[in-house]
Amino acid sequence: MAIVIIGILAVAAVPRFFDSSVFQSRGFADQVQASLRFAQKAAIAQNRFVCATFTTNSVTLTIGTTAACGTALQSPAGGAYVITAPSGISFAAVPAAFNFSALGVPSVAQTINVTGAANTITITIEAETGYVH
Repeated sequence: MAIVIIGILAVAAVPRFFDSSVFQSRGFADQVQASLRFAQKAAIAQNRFVCATFTTNSVTLTIGTTAACGTALQSPAGGAYVITAPSGISFAAVPAAFNFSALGVPSVAQTINVTGAANTITITIEAETGYVH
């Protein structure tokens, strides 16, 4: 009986382990979310603007004294702060560029959708508080 139950579970669970796109899309969405939280905190800590610009599969963070930004924000590991999606993972639609002010308030509220797996993962940036979730 135990072997039958294990066999049924294996048939249902094993294909999920070999389809890594679900894990990759979740990982990319988590990286983008953490990066946007870092951008807000950096804007507050440095009393400057931090801008987020997007392509179909990446996000770049820059910093500046005006809303135009221009200097690459340094990542905690050093170097420019650019997050690139794995192959097959992208944004559902390219999000509009925006910035966090020195108070941590975003220039516009955002809803960012990451696709590439069976489900779409949504990241929301609140208008008044800049809370990223």
